[in-house]
Amino acid sequence: MQPWCNENKYSLIFLLRRRGAIWPRGCRFSKGGETISAYIFNTFLSSWYALIPIVIVGLAGYGVCHVMNALRRRSARLQAMNVIAEAKAEAEEIKKHADLAAKAEQLQMHEEFEKETQELRQELRQYERRLGKREDGIDRKTEVAAKKEKLVENLERELAARQKNLGEKEQQLEAILQDEKEQLYKVANLTRDEATETLLKRLETEMQHECDALVNKLITAAKETADRKAKEIVTTAIQRCAVDHSSDLVVSAIDLPSDEMKGRIIGREGRNIRAFEKATGIDVIVDDTPGVIVVSGFDSVRREMARRAMEKLIQDGRIHPARIEEIVEKARKELDEVIEQTGKQTVLDVDVPGVPAKFITLLGRLRFRTSYGQSVLNHSMEVAFLMSTMASELGLDIQLAKRIGLLHDIGKAMDHEIEGGHAEIGAEHAKKHGERPEVVNAILAHHEAAPPETLYAVLVQVADAISASRPGARRESLEKYIKRLERLEEVARTFPGVESAFAIQAGREVRVIIRPDKVLDKNMNRLARDIAAEIERELTYPGEITVTLIRESRVVDYAR
Repeated sequence: MQPWCNENKYSLIFLLRRRGAIWPRGCRFSKGGETISAYIFNTFLSSWYALIPIVIVGLAGYGVCHVMNALRRRSARLQAMNVIAEAKAEAEEIKKHADLAAKAEQLQMHEEFEKETQELRQELRQYERRLGKREDGIDRKTEVAAKKEKLVENLERELAARQKNLGEKEQQLEAILQDEKEQLYKVANLTRDEATETLLKRLETEMQHECDALVNKLITAAKETADRKAKEIVTTAIQRCAVDHSSDLVVSAIDLPSDEMKGRIIGREGRNIRAFEKATGIDVIVDDTPGVIVVSGFDSVRREMARRAMEKLIQDGRIHPARIEEIVEKARKELDEVIEQTGKQTVLDVDVPGVPAKFITLLGRLRFRTSYGQSVLNHSMEVAFLMSTMASELGLDIQLAKRIGLLHDIGKAMDHEIEGGHAEIGAEHAKKHGERPEVVNAILAHHEAAPPETLYAVLVQVADAISASRPGARRESLEKYIKRLERLEEVARTFPGVESAFAIQAGREVRVIIRPDKVLDKNMNRLARDIAAEIERELTYPGEITVTLIRESRVVDYAR
């Protein structure tokens, strides 16, 4: 039995029974045996007016629910509209930021493109300037070649005219000699061959005696003026200064910690190496050689700056275009300081006061300039010392001699920037900075660009030749050195009466052994002059070569 079927005062059946409801058939929960459906039907028929409040409440609840649902739907629509509006605003904001970012990126790419385009334009301008300079140089060389060709044609015409005139004069002379010979034959009653042989022997004997007598006379006069002659010899034979030897190269090798550094030096698409070459003006060679790169250039100062900058970049490790420009500028400033200090120290070492500041800088630059393997700065100092020694021997101004010797090659610090020979460039700058006329003329005349006007100009020529030609001053390959010595001995052995010849003192002297049965003592001077003249014609060498002849008589006997 269900709880609502209990017959108590609170159950539904109890209430219905009090109302006198009729139980429907089939409900078996009451004593009368009526069903629940019959009961509900009877109750509805008997008390339908009791359902009106329930219906009203249901309709009110339904209306309230309908209104609440409408309000909820409206609120949901409003929320959805707000969400859509916020989403649209957020989408507009995102779109705006995306547009700004795209514009910024486009502007940056445009700036990079403009920068690269500007760099390419600058490189093109540099190439155009280089091509223009080369074209100007070719035009000048063409003009010079045309002038030389014209001069050669004029000389050939003059030579042809002279040869023609000489041939006519030779014919006239031959005719005169023939007439004189015919007359001589008639007077002497000799044949032509006999007269010729006799005349030649007589002339040879007379000329040989006269030459030997003249040489002996000159030697005697030289001995009588030994003091003056000794001073002249000092000006050509002082070889007392020697400086370090250096190689004249156009490349500098730089060691790398590893081969990986080569890729960093080159950079992406070669940007780093192009930036370095553009900043220094020096070529960088990266090849398969392990652990080494090479910087190459004909300007020794810029090459030294590039070497210092590359070593700093390798030590630093941060290699990119901006860092390269910074390091190169720092290396340039350091090198300028080194050049300035070197120039000042050189002036102090040589003891030449009052040198202009411009010349001090140029002297410092000569430290990095070499000529045939010889340092130009050390060569200038050596010439200054040699000139001071010779000036003291000759009673000249020592300070002026040292000043001329120190500044005589100053033009070599500028000859790669200014057209012309270094003697003309140095003389022009010396005159511009108020140097004395003796200094200007000596600088100009030390390579015979002008005739020497003072004894100082002659001294600087001699000192320059001594410093450049002394043994060890300049680099010379072993093969070339040996060939020069062999050729020197070979030239000396070609003369009759020479038994053997030996080159000594690094080719500065040749000792010639004479056969005493072939050459007499009185003919030694003439033979020495002939050998020296033949050496001058056949060989090319710096300075001078001493020819020494040795004639020795040996008498051998045996005691038994």
